[in-house]
Amino acid sequence: MLVASSIDYGPLTGPVDRAAEAAFRRRVQGDPTFSGNGPFGGFAIIGVGALFLLAGAFFAWPGSVIGYGVGGVAIALGVLALVLGIRTWRRRYRLDAFATRNDLRYYPATGGPAYPGVVFGQGEARFAKDRFVRQTGRTIDYGNYEFRTGSGRSKRTHQWWYLAYRLDRRLPHMIIDSKANNVLFGSTNLPVAFARDQVLHLEGDWDEHFVLYAPKEYERDALYVFTPDLMALCIDEASTWDLEIVEDWLFAYSNQPIDPMDARAHERIWRFVDTVGAKALSRTDDYADERASGRIAFRENVVAAEGVRLRTVPPYVRGIVTVIGAVIVLSILFWPQISAWLGIPY
Repeated sequence: MLVASSIDYGPLTGPVDRAAEAAFRRRVQGDPTFSGNGPFGGFAIIGVGALFLLAGAFFAWPGSVIGYGVGGVAIALGVLALVLGIRTWRRRYRLDAFATRNDLRYYPATGGPAYPGVVFGQGEARFAKDRFVRQTGRTIDYGNYEFRTGSGRSKRTHQWWYLAYRLDRRLPHMIIDSKANNVLFGSTNLPVAFARDQVLHLEGDWDEHFVLYAPKEYERDALYVFTPDLMALCIDEASTWDLEIVEDWLFAYSNQPIDPMDARAHERIWRFVDTVGAKALSRTDDYADERASGRIAFRENVVAAEGVRLRTVPPYVRGIVTVIGAVIVLSILFWPQISAWLGIPY
C-alpha cells in the first residue's frame, strides 16, 4: 500500500477554520503533554507582548518626552510580540491539523529520542522539534533534531533532520554515507567516523554517490540487502541523505533541517517511505544471521555480537586524517611556490 499518495497536505496551506483554531488553543493551553507550552510557546510570547503594552502605557502616562519615547518602544515591542505569538500558534495549529488528518501525532518539541542511530545520543542538550510520529501501524517518526557539543568558545549546536522507520528483522549495522553532503576533503558529516576497512564497494555507479560500511565478514549479508533495485532507489530518492540500518531500524539523516510547513519536504519523506523503506522491509523479511545459529537466530531475531555495531575511529584519528589531507591538497595547489622557496627545480 502506497502511503505518499494518501497524505493530505491541505492543512499546511489551505484556509484556516478560526473556530477550529480557537478550539485547538483551548485544548492545548492547559495540556502539560503538549510541549509547545514552554517558555517560548505562543501563549508565553503573547503574555510578554501584553506586559510590554502595559509597560508602554505606564511610561507614556506622565506625558514627558522620555516617557513617550520609552512608552513608544515598549508598545512597539508589545505589538511585535503579540504578532509573533499569534503566528506561532497559527503555525502550530496548521501542523497539528496536518498531523491529525494523516494519522500522526505532532510534537512542537520533545527530549531527544532514545534511538540507536549514530546521530542520537551525541553531545548534550538533545531535543527534537516539529516532530511527527505515526499513531497506528509501523513506526514512522521524523522531525528536526539538535544537540550541543563543546563548551565555552568551542560550544557548537548541531542541527539535523531525521527519519526513523521500523523494520521487522534485526540486521547487522550498516552505514550508507552520502558523498553529496560530506565536508572538508570528503570527510563524513556524520558525528561518528568508521574504520575504512569496513567499506564495501558495490556495482554500477553506487560508489559515486555513497560509501557503504558493513561489519567485517558481513559483506554477503550487505549484498543480500542491497540488491541493484534497492541501490537504484537509494540513489534516486536519498542521494543527499545519510542512511543507517541498525538493529531493527532504518534511519535517514540530513544536516539540513526541514521546514515542516513545506509540503514538498513531507512529500519527499513519504516517497522515501514508499520506495526505499518498503524495499528494505521486503528485502529483509527473511533475513537470519548464520553466525547466530541459523534457525535459532531467525526465531529469536538476533544478530551475532560481531555484527551488532561497526568499528568506529577515535576523534583524534579523524582530525589527523583531515589535517594530512589538507596538507596534501595545499602542497599540490602551491607546489610551484613551495619548490621555489625550497630551491627545488620545478
